[in-house]
Amino acid sequence: MSKIDPVIHFEMPAEDTERLGTFYQSVFGWQTQALGAKMGDFVLAFTGEVNKDTRMPKKPGFINGGFYKKTPSGQRIKLTILVDDIHEAIKKIEAAGGKMLRDVTEMPSVGLFADFEDPEGNVVTVNQDFTVKHL
Repeated sequence: MSKIDPVIHFEMPAEDTERLGTFYQSVFGWQTQALGAKMGDFVLAFTGEVNKDTRMPKKPGFINGGFYKKTPSGQRIKLTILVDDIHEAIKKIEAAGGKMLRDVTEMPSVGLFADFEDPEGNVVTVNQDFTVKHL
């Protein structure tokens, strides 16, 4: 059996990101952190206990995410999938009928990212964590 790449992050659109954060906090107990206007009013959402330094879940099976401001074209829930080699993942995505939407970009101290659209029009991000392998 081949390696399974995990979903590690989600993003949900919202008219009011803080209101949506409050909703998920009150209903499911998620912790949230508003990043403010400089970060596009993005609100981080933590679905389980996290490491203070990395903000990554302490227990396997939990994923964190956040809420972003709705735009006319951005009304979709987005997922991020962790891969060992982003360039290999891109080759597989394109070979299977996916369309790359954004070139590989680097987020310092976090990793490499690229967005694609799957054959059904869903937007997904692939992430190569710097701790896995930095090319």
